[in-house]
Amino acid sequence: MSTHPPGDQPLPPPTQAPVPPPATPAPDSPRARLAALRQEVGKAVVGQEAAVTGLVIGLLCRGHVLLEGVPGVAKTLLVRTLAASLDMATTRVQFTPDLMPGDVTGSLVYDSRSAEFSFREGPVFTNLMLADEINRTPPKTQASLLEAMEERQVSVDGRPRPLPDPFMVIATQNPVEYEGTYPLPEAQLDRFLLKLLVPLPERADEIEVLNRHAHAFDPRDLAGAGVRPVAGPADLAAAREEVARVQVAPEVLGYVVDICRATRTSPSLSLGVSPRGATALLATARAWAWLTGRDYVTPDDVKALTHATLRHRVQLRAEAELEGVTAETVLDGVLRTVPVPR
Repeated sequence: MSTHPPGDQPLPPPTQAPVPPPATPAPDSPRARLAALRQEVGKAVVGQEAAVTGLVIGLLCRGHVLLEGVPGVAKTLLVRTLAASLDMATTRVQFTPDLMPGDVTGSLVYDSRSAEFSFREGPVFTNLMLADEINRTPPKTQASLLEAMEERQVSVDGRPRPLPDPFMVIATQNPVEYEGTYPLPEAQLDRFLLKLLVPLPERADEIEVLNRHAHAFDPRDLAGAGVRPVAGPADLAAAREEVARVQVAPEVLGYVVDICRATRTSPSLSLGVSPRGATALLATARAWAWLTGRDYVTPDDVKALTHATLRHRVQLRAEAELEGVTAETVLDGVLRTVPVPR
Protein backbone atom coordinates (compact mmCIF):
# COMPACT_ATOMS: atom_id res chain seq x y z
CA MET A 1 0.00 0.00 0.00
CA SER A 2 1.02 3.64 0.35
CA THR A 3 4.25 4.51 2.14
CA HIS A 4 2.27 7.08 4.13
CA PRO A 5 -0.36 6.31 6.75
CA PRO A 6 -3.94 7.37 6.05
CA GLY A 7 -3.58 10.31 8.43
CA ASP A 8 -2.09 12.24 5.47
CA GLN A 9 1.18 12.60 7.41
CA PRO A 10 4.49 10.74 6.97
CA LEU A 11 5.40 8.01 9.39
CA PRO A 12 6.98 9.38 12.59
CA PRO A 13 10.64 8.63 13.36
CA PRO A 14 11.21 5.13 14.72
CA THR A 15 11.06 4.81 18.48
CA GLN A 16 12.40 1.26 18.59
CA ALA A 17 15.28 -0.61 17.01
CA PRO A 18 15.02 -0.61 13.20
CA VAL A 19 12.80 -3.36 11.88
CA PRO A 20 14.04 -5.39 8.89
CA PRO A 21 12.02 -4.68 5.74
CA PRO A 22 9.14 -7.15 5.32
CA ALA A 23 9.51 -9.99 2.88
CA THR A 24 7.74 -9.56 -0.44
CA PRO A 25 4.31 -11.23 -0.09
CA ALA A 26 3.39 -14.13 -2.31
CA PRO A 27 1.66 -12.90 -5.50
CA ASP A 28 -1.62 -14.61 -4.62
CA SER A 29 -1.65 -13.72 -0.91
CA PRO A 30 -4.40 -11.45 0.47
CA ARG A 31 -1.78 -8.82 1.33
CA ALA A 32 -0.43 -8.76 -2.22
CA ARG A 33 -3.91 -8.52 -3.71
CA LEU A 34 -4.90 -5.63 -1.44
CA ALA A 35 -1.56 -3.93 -2.07
CA ALA A 36 -2.35 -4.03 -5.79
CA LEU A 37 -5.30 -1.73 -5.13
CA ARG A 38 -3.02 1.30 -5.00
CA GLN A 39 -1.87 0.80 -8.57
CA GLU A 40 -5.34 -0.10 -9.83
CA VAL A 41 -7.07 2.90 -8.23
CA GLY A 42 -4.25 5.05 -9.57
CA LYS A 43 -5.47 4.34 -13.10
CA ALA A 44 -8.39 6.68 -12.42
CA VAL A 45 -7.44 8.71 -9.32
CA VAL A 46 -4.16 10.63 -9.05
CA GLY A 47 -2.28 11.28 -5.82
CA GLN A 48 -4.67 9.93 -3.16
CA GLU A 49 -2.73 6.86 -2.02
CA ALA A 50 -3.16 7.71 1.69
CA ALA A 51 -6.94 7.85 1.29
CA VAL A 52 -6.91 4.49 -0.52
CA THR A 53 -4.94 3.00 2.37
CA GLY A 54 -7.42 4.43 4.87
CA LEU A 55 -10.39 2.96 3.02
CA VAL A 56 -8.72 -0.46 2.92
CA ILE A 57 -8.03 -0.23 6.66
CA GLY A 58 -11.71 0.56 7.15
CA LEU A 59 -12.68 -2.56 5.24
CA LEU A 60 -10.18 -4.70 7.17
CA CYS A 61 -11.58 -3.43 10.49
CA ARG A 62 -15.25 -3.63 9.46
CA GLY A 63 -15.45 0.12 10.06
CA HIS A 64 -16.83 3.17 8.31
CA VAL A 65 -14.95 6.17 6.94
CA LEU A 66 -15.65 9.89 6.84
CA LEU A 67 -13.96 11.73 3.95
CA GLU A 68 -13.49 15.47 4.28
CA GLY A 69 -12.34 17.62 1.39
CA VAL A 70 -13.39 20.51 -0.79
CA PRO A 71 -15.52 19.74 -3.87
CA GLY A 72 -13.66 18.48 -6.89
CA VAL A 73 -10.89 16.38 -5.31
CA ALA A 74 -12.27 13.07 -6.67
CA LYS A 75 -13.91 11.72 -3.51
CA THR A 76 -16.78 10.13 -5.44
CA LEU A 77 -14.46 8.82 -8.16
CA LEU A 78 -12.20 7.35 -5.47
CA VAL A 79 -15.05 5.29 -3.97
CA ARG A 80 -16.33 4.13 -7.37
CA THR A 81 -12.84 3.08 -8.45
CA LEU A 82 -12.19 1.25 -5.18
CA ALA A 83 -15.44 -0.68 -5.58
CA ALA A 84 -14.55 -1.61 -9.17
CA SER A 85 -11.07 -2.73 -8.10
CA LEU A 86 -12.56 -4.91 -5.34
CA ASP A 87 -15.40 -6.31 -7.46
CA MET A 88 -17.96 -4.99 -4.98
CA ALA A 89 -21.34 -3.36 -5.39
CA THR A 90 -21.58 0.35 -4.65
CA THR A 91 -24.34 2.95 -4.40
CA ARG A 92 -24.26 6.72 -4.05
CA VAL A 93 -26.83 8.80 -2.15
CA GLN A 94 -26.81 12.58 -2.44
CA PHE A 95 -27.87 13.77 1.00
CA THR A 96 -30.20 16.77 0.76
CA PRO A 97 -32.47 18.61 3.24
CA ASP A 98 -35.57 16.80 1.92
CA LEU A 99 -34.11 13.27 2.02
CA MET A 100 -36.22 10.92 4.15
CA PRO A 101 -34.97 7.94 6.22
CA GLY A 102 -36.87 5.52 3.97
CA ASP A 103 -34.98 6.88 0.97
CA VAL A 104 -31.84 5.43 2.55
CA THR A 105 -32.93 2.24 4.30
CA GLY A 106 -35.86 1.20 2.11
CA SER A 107 -39.58 1.05 2.81
CA LEU A 108 -42.72 -1.04 2.55
CA VAL A 109 -44.56 -0.68 -0.75
CA TYR A 110 -48.18 -1.73 -1.29
CA ASP A 111 -48.71 -4.14 -4.19
CA SER A 112 -52.27 -3.71 -5.46
CA ARG A 113 -52.16 -7.00 -7.37
CA SER A 114 -51.41 -9.12 -4.32
CA ALA A 115 -53.02 -6.71 -1.84
CA GLU A 116 -49.88 -7.03 0.33
CA PHE A 117 -46.99 -4.87 1.41
CA SER A 118 -43.53 -5.83 0.18
CA PHE A 119 -40.17 -4.43 1.24
CA ARG A 120 -38.24 -2.43 -1.32
CA GLU A 121 -34.56 -2.27 -0.44
CA GLY A 122 -32.92 1.12 -0.18
CA PRO A 123 -29.42 2.05 -1.37
CA VAL A 124 -27.97 0.97 1.98
CA PHE A 125 -28.20 -2.65 0.77
CA THR A 126 -24.81 -2.69 -0.92
CA ASN A 127 -21.13 -3.25 -0.14
CA LEU A 128 -19.80 0.30 -0.35
CA MET A 129 -22.34 3.06 0.24
CA LEU A 130 -21.24 6.60 -0.56
CA ALA A 131 -23.20 9.07 1.57
CA ASP A 132 -22.38 12.28 -0.29
CA GLU A 133 -22.47 15.50 1.78
CA ILE A 134 -23.97 13.73 4.78
CA ASN A 135 -24.07 16.97 6.77
CA ARG A 136 -26.65 18.48 4.39
CA THR A 137 -29.49 16.24 5.56
CA PRO A 138 -31.48 16.63 8.82
CA PRO A 139 -30.56 14.63 11.94
CA LYS A 140 -33.51 12.23 11.50
CA THR A 141 -32.13 11.00 8.19
CA GLN A 142 -28.56 10.99 9.48
CA ALA A 143 -29.75 8.80 12.36
CA SER A 144 -31.30 6.33 9.92
CA LEU A 145 -27.77 5.21 9.15
CA LEU A 146 -26.91 4.53 12.81
CA GLU A 147 -28.46 1.07 13.02
CA ALA A 148 -27.05 0.11 9.62
CA MET A 149 -23.55 1.25 10.62
CA GLU A 150 -23.55 -0.29 14.09
CA GLU A 151 -25.75 -3.38 13.78
CA ARG A 152 -25.31 -3.99 10.03
CA GLN A 153 -29.00 -4.44 9.63
CA VAL A 154 -32.12 -2.40 8.90
CA SER A 155 -35.34 -2.78 10.88
CA VAL A 156 -38.54 -2.02 8.97
CA ASP A 157 -41.96 -2.82 10.42
CA GLY A 158 -40.27 -4.53 13.37
CA ARG A 159 -38.36 -7.01 11.21
CA PRO A 160 -34.55 -6.91 11.06
CA ARG A 161 -33.07 -7.24 7.58
CA PRO A 162 -29.32 -8.01 7.45
CA LEU A 163 -27.07 -6.02 5.16
CA PRO A 164 -24.53 -7.59 2.79
CA ASP A 165 -21.05 -8.48 3.99
CA PRO A 166 -18.76 -6.66 3.50
CA PHE A 167 -20.58 -3.41 4.16
CA MET A 168 -19.06 0.04 4.67
CA VAL A 169 -20.47 3.55 4.73
CA ILE A 170 -18.15 6.14 3.20
CA ALA A 171 -19.54 9.57 4.00
CA THR A 172 -18.27 12.88 2.64
CA GLN A 173 -18.57 16.40 3.94
CA ASN A 174 -17.39 19.82 2.79
CA PRO A 175 -14.99 21.44 5.31
CA VAL A 176 -15.54 25.06 4.23
CA GLU A 177 -19.23 25.64 3.53
CA TYR A 178 -21.41 25.21 6.62
CA GLU A 179 -24.44 27.33 5.71
CA GLY A 180 -27.55 25.15 5.59
CA THR A 181 -25.80 22.10 7.06
CA TYR A 182 -26.54 19.87 10.04
CA PRO A 183 -23.24 18.98 11.77
CA LEU A 184 -23.01 15.32 12.72
CA PRO A 185 -23.57 14.79 16.47
CA GLU A 186 -20.76 13.27 18.52
CA ALA A 187 -22.63 9.95 18.85
CA GLN A 188 -22.69 9.50 15.08
CA LEU A 189 -19.18 10.81 14.50
CA ASP A 190 -17.97 8.16 16.94
CA ARG A 191 -19.46 5.46 14.67
CA PHE A 192 -16.90 6.32 11.99
CA LEU A 193 -13.67 4.38 12.38
CA LEU A 194 -11.59 6.94 10.49
CA LYS A 195 -11.83 10.53 9.36
CA LEU A 196 -9.63 11.02 6.32
CA LEU A 197 -8.67 14.42 4.94
CA VAL A 198 -8.62 14.48 1.14
CA PRO A 199 -6.25 17.33 0.22
CA LEU A 200 -5.90 19.29 -2.98
CA PRO A 201 -3.38 17.57 -5.28
CA GLU A 202 0.23 18.61 -5.60
CA ARG A 203 1.15 20.59 -8.72
CA ALA A 204 2.62 17.56 -10.51
CA ASP A 205 -0.46 15.48 -9.69
CA GLU A 206 -2.80 18.20 -10.93
CA ILE A 207 -0.86 18.41 -14.20
CA GLU A 208 -1.28 14.65 -14.56
CA VAL A 209 -5.04 14.99 -13.99
CA LEU A 210 -5.30 17.56 -16.77
CA ASN A 211 -3.07 15.48 -19.02
CA ARG A 212 -5.37 12.49 -18.66
CA HIS A 213 -8.44 14.58 -19.46
CA ALA A 214 -6.63 16.02 -22.46
CA HIS A 215 -6.19 12.44 -23.70
CA ALA A 216 -9.90 11.55 -23.47
CA PHE A 217 -10.05 10.17 -19.92
CA ASP A 218 -13.71 9.75 -18.94
CA PRO A 219 -14.30 9.43 -15.17
CA ARG A 220 -17.66 7.78 -15.88
CA ASP A 221 -15.99 4.97 -17.84
CA LEU A 222 -13.73 3.14 -15.40
CA ALA A 223 -13.47 0.09 -17.65
CA GLY A 224 -12.23 2.34 -20.43
CA ALA A 225 -9.54 3.62 -18.07
CA GLY A 226 -8.36 0.02 -17.58
CA VAL A 227 -9.66 -0.47 -14.05
CA ARG A 228 -10.17 -4.18 -13.34
CA PRO A 229 -10.95 -6.19 -10.18
CA VAL A 230 -7.68 -7.17 -8.47
CA ALA A 231 -9.25 -8.51 -5.25
CA GLY A 232 -12.63 -9.56 -3.96
CA PRO A 233 -14.68 -10.35 -0.85
CA ALA A 234 -12.89 -13.69 -0.38
CA ASP A 235 -9.50 -11.94 -0.28
CA LEU A 236 -10.88 -9.42 2.21
CA ALA A 237 -12.23 -12.19 4.46
CA ALA A 238 -8.87 -13.98 4.41
CA ALA A 239 -7.07 -10.71 5.13
CA ARG A 240 -9.31 -10.03 8.14
CA GLU A 241 -8.39 -13.43 9.57
CA GLU A 242 -4.69 -12.61 9.22
CA VAL A 243 -5.14 -9.17 10.81
CA ALA A 244 -6.85 -10.83 13.78
CA ARG A 245 -3.63 -12.79 14.40
CA VAL A 246 -1.40 -9.69 14.58
CA GLN A 247 0.26 -9.63 18.03
CA VAL A 248 0.02 -6.66 20.41
CA ALA A 249 2.41 -6.43 23.36
CA PRO A 250 1.05 -5.26 26.75
CA GLU A 251 3.30 -2.18 26.53
CA VAL A 252 1.69 -1.17 23.23
CA LEU A 253 -1.79 -1.69 24.69
CA GLY A 254 -0.80 0.63 27.52
CA TYR A 255 0.50 3.18 25.01
CA VAL A 256 -2.87 3.23 23.20
CA VAL A 257 -4.70 3.72 26.49
CA ASP A 258 -2.32 6.47 27.64
CA ILE A 259 -2.82 8.42 24.41
CA CYS A 260 -6.58 8.29 24.76
CA ARG A 261 -6.54 9.15 28.46
CA ALA A 262 -4.28 12.14 27.75
CA THR A 263 -6.98 13.64 25.51
CA ARG A 264 -9.45 13.52 28.41
CA THR A 265 -7.26 15.79 30.54
CA SER A 266 -6.23 18.20 27.77
CA PRO A 267 -7.16 21.79 28.73
CA SER A 268 -8.05 22.51 25.09
CA LEU A 269 -10.70 19.79 24.88
CA SER A 270 -14.19 19.61 26.32
CA LEU A 271 -14.54 15.99 25.14
CA GLY A 272 -11.74 13.45 24.98
CA VAL A 273 -11.52 10.02 23.40
CA SER A 274 -13.80 7.31 24.78
CA PRO A 275 -12.87 3.64 25.29
CA ARG A 276 -14.53 2.95 21.93
CA GLY A 277 -11.99 5.29 20.39
CA ALA A 278 -9.18 3.36 22.09
CA THR A 279 -10.41 0.07 20.63
CA ALA A 280 -10.64 1.76 17.23
CA LEU A 281 -7.03 2.97 17.46
CA LEU A 282 -5.89 -0.53 18.38
CA ALA A 283 -7.79 -2.03 15.43
CA THR A 284 -6.45 0.44 12.87
CA ALA A 285 -2.88 0.08 14.16
CA ARG A 286 -3.11 -3.73 13.77
CA ALA A 287 -4.42 -3.37 10.22
CA TRP A 288 -1.66 -0.90 9.34
CA ALA A 289 0.98 -3.23 10.80
CA TRP A 290 -0.38 -6.09 8.70
CA LEU A 291 -0.44 -3.99 5.53
CA THR A 292 3.20 -3.06 6.05
CA GLY A 293 4.13 -6.73 6.35
CA ARG A 294 4.44 -7.38 10.07
CA ASP A 295 2.58 -9.68 12.45
CA TYR A 296 3.05 -7.42 15.49
CA VAL A 297 2.20 -3.81 16.34
CA THR A 298 4.82 -1.18 17.18
CA PRO A 299 4.33 2.24 18.79
CA ASP A 300 5.01 3.74 15.35
CA ASP A 301 1.91 1.97 14.02
CA VAL A 302 -0.13 3.58 16.78
CA LYS A 303 1.35 7.01 16.05
CA ALA A 304 0.73 6.63 12.33
CA LEU A 305 -3.02 6.10 12.84
CA THR A 306 -3.65 8.42 15.79
CA HIS A 307 -4.74 11.46 13.78
CA ALA A 308 -7.00 9.62 11.33
CA THR A 309 -8.63 7.56 14.09
CA LEU A 310 -9.05 10.20 16.80
CA ARG A 311 -9.37 13.62 15.11
CA HIS A 312 -13.18 13.36 14.92
CA ARG A 313 -13.58 11.89 18.42
CA VAL A 314 -12.39 14.98 20.32
CA GLN A 315 -14.25 18.25 20.85
CA LEU A 316 -12.48 21.57 21.27
CA ARG A 317 -13.41 24.13 23.90
CA ALA A 318 -14.81 27.34 22.45
CA GLU A 319 -11.96 29.43 23.86
CA ALA A 320 -9.38 27.06 22.34
CA GLU A 321 -11.01 27.41 18.91
CA LEU A 322 -10.85 31.20 19.21
CA GLU A 323 -7.13 30.87 19.89
CA GLY A 324 -6.64 28.86 16.70
CA VAL A 325 -6.18 25.48 18.34
CA THR A 326 -7.23 22.49 16.20
CA ALA A 327 -7.75 18.80 16.88
CA GLU A 328 -4.56 18.14 14.90
CA THR A 329 -2.41 20.35 17.13
CA VAL A 330 -3.91 18.83 20.28
CA LEU A 331 -3.12 15.30 19.06
CA ASP A 332 0.39 16.42 18.06
CA GLY A 333 0.90 17.61 21.64
CA VAL A 334 -0.44 14.36 23.08
CA LEU A 335 1.97 12.31 20.96
CA ARG A 336 4.87 14.49 22.09
CA THR A 337 4.07 14.19 25.80
CA VAL A 338 2.90 10.58 26.23
CA PRO A 339 5.94 8.35 26.96
CA VAL A 340 6.69 5.87 24.19
CA PRO A 341 7.36 2.28 25.33
CA ARG A 342 10.84 1.00 24.57
